[in-house]
Amino acid sequence: MIKKLIVFASIIVSLNSWAQDNTASPYSYYGLGEVKFRGTQDARAMGGLSITGDSIQLGLMNPASYSKLKLTTFAVGGTNSSTNFSTDTEKEKAQRTSFDYLAVGLPLGKFGMAFGLMPYSAVGYKNENTVESTEGTRYFRSQGNGFINKVFVGGSYTFNDNLSFGFDFAYHFGDIINEFTEKALSPELTQYTTREKNTTELNGVSFNIGLLYNRQINSKLTFHSSLTYSPESKLSTTNFRNIATVVYTIDGTELSNDDEDINLPNKELTIPSRLSLGFGLGENKKWLLGSELTFTQNKNLVNRFTELTQVSYENSTRFALGGYYIPKYDSFSNYLQRIVYRAGFKYENTGLVLNNKSINDYGMNFGLGLPLGFSRIDLGFEFGKRGTTSNGLIEENYFNISVGLNLGAKWFERRKID
Repeated sequence: MIKKLIVFASIIVSLNSWAQDNTASPYSYYGLGEVKFRGTQDARAMGGLSITGDSIQLGLMNPASYSKLKLTTFAVGGTNSSTNFSTDTEKEKAQRTSFDYLAVGLPLGKFGMAFGLMPYSAVGYKNENTVESTEGTRYFRSQGNGFINKVFVGGSYTFNDNLSFGFDFAYHFGDIINEFTEKALSPELTQYTTREKNTTELNGVSFNIGLLYNRQINSKLTFHSSLTYSPESKLSTTNFRNIATVVYTIDGTELSNDDEDINLPNKELTIPSRLSLGFGLGENKKWLLGSELTFTQNKNLVNRFTELTQVSYENSTRFALGGYYIPKYDSFSNYLQRIVYRAGFKYENTGLVLNNKSINDYGMNFGLGLPLGFSRIDLGFEFGKRGTTSNGLIEENYFNISVGLNLGAKWFERRKID
């Protein structure tokens, strides 16, 4: 009964978070938005490392892990982010609570499968500035919000104790809205506020394949390796533009005049190909240390509406180093010895180039895996920095607190006693 209540509460919290902005980064304006981490909170706490399968923990980064499950597993996760934004002259703060994933894994002997929902990317930003000229003072505001969501289903097969293979099929959908507002603040200028709203509706499919391989080196040590590859795929878009003069009431309601709807040319957007290679060494149910390198062909990204002169894209690289330690996984008398202690480091060249400056992202991760029988609560803490204050850009210093629930149970078992 308690597990059912936890599951129900998790779904409600997740859907409520899903309805909110998943990011506050001004860099989410470009390309497909801010691409979200696609793994569970236990992997995130190790810098994004996911090179092994687990019998009771659902992994989402490598589909080859599905057949490692021994229990039917329900996983849900969310993150609270606090970000400080800095330029050469200004500072701002923002806080967001976001939904990360909702998934179910099913063990089927040597086979395994999983399905679920997660955001692929998110857009959420708001920039305001005032410009003074000889003609007067004008106020400008640029803001945007939206998601590209991903529904996925995948399968996996374990060939032997050392090798497993898996695949994911995903359907992407969502819409992104970008709004630009201009308002005259000087009495000598026209007092109407003009507003341009651009809407993009997107959909498309993608694929992901994965391999997991491990080899026992001696009675204690095991070598682990992983490979995942996602080929380039396309998203179809439908673009609209609405232009109007508007006024706002005291409570913020928008009243528009002279509306004009414009159908913009539709274009295909690219989800870039992605290749990850990981290696590690560890002792089963004791410790693991590994690294993972990911290459993404972000150079093929394009903007949703117009070509912007100050932005370009380059192929990106992500490096993760991390691991875990369990003092004594089967300790009966000391709960602290059964906790999984995790830590990691990440560095990523995001592929976004603004004002001839590459936007990089790096951070430190720490986490705890709190066992509850066959289930686990995963807590993660992340300190990081994205961007820079040079070249007229924005630096983001963020602190994330992540919570994941991994609930395991035995399903499809024939009752031994009626």
